[in-house]
Amino acid sequence: MKKTMNPLIICILIISGLLSPFNCHGQSKNALIRNYLTKLPQGEVNDEGTLQKYRMTAVYTNRDLYGNFTGKTKVIGDYTSGFENGSVSWNNVYISNSNKLTEPFPGGIKQEYMEDFKYFPSKQMLEEDAFKTFPASVENVFVRNLIWDMMSIEMFAWNYSDSLILNKKYVIPEIKDEFIMADIGTYEHSGIQLCWTGISVLNEEFCGVIEYRAIDNKIKLKMDQINTRGTEQYWGTTWISLENKQIEYAEMFSGTIQEIEIKGLNDKFLVKTIRELWVERIN
Repeated sequence: MKKTMNPLIICILIISGLLSPFNCHGQSKNALIRNYLTKLPQGEVNDEGTLQKYRMTAVYTNRDLYGNFTGKTKVIGDYTSGFENGSVSWNNVYISNSNKLTEPFPGGIKQEYMEDFKYFPSKQMLEEDAFKTFPASVENVFVRNLIWDMMSIEMFAWNYSDSLILNKKYVIPEIKDEFIMADIGTYEHSGIQLCWTGISVLNEEFCGVIEYRAIDNKIKLKMDQINTRGTEQYWGTTWISLENKQIEYAEMFSGTIQEIEIKGLNDKFLVKTIRELWVERIN
């Protein structure tokens, strides 16, 4: 039988100062700060011996500089990590386009070259050889973005956890200047800021909430049929488990303004693109 403390005894303890509801509150508050808000989990990510599966969805909405809608694209793909050798893979990648702002996307076209596409996340995924099996089309840039965006989300979630202090901005020191994107163009960061903003609960896990932003970045693309140049801003939030550091959910947003030059057309034109992206767990 579960025993409860006699109310008279409780009253005596409170009066004597041996048991104080205010002290209990202070102790629980201090324990909360000590256990969850002093630092993020350190060490390697623990996959607990199981594959981690996610679905990434990215929606690109194009407008002219006056806000008039010109088209939209949706890219989805299933991402799996946790293989024994540290590699990851993609499956079920689809691209769909629409020129109707308020209507749902039509059924997308499956990108067969992405079925079981496996690689090890590293700087080598910025080299041309990493994409030698990809078709020579403008649309595969969207698929490359799936790969690069997931690498960025994981990097922001895992690589700097030992440097993040609650509610203090942290500037990634080594990410600056221009780098080549698989020989299709260049990207130049002006700087990336991270901030651990607190804890939350998601998927029945206590999670650290990490925000990031990169402002005033320069982008250039040069392909067979199209050249672009412009600027991009992106920002987002990632929720990571405080128990094993696994990503429970992530979202990213970006705004890009680019000057577009298409082969065969005399005039260049400007396009503003808003990207909304989210990563969620799947079974």
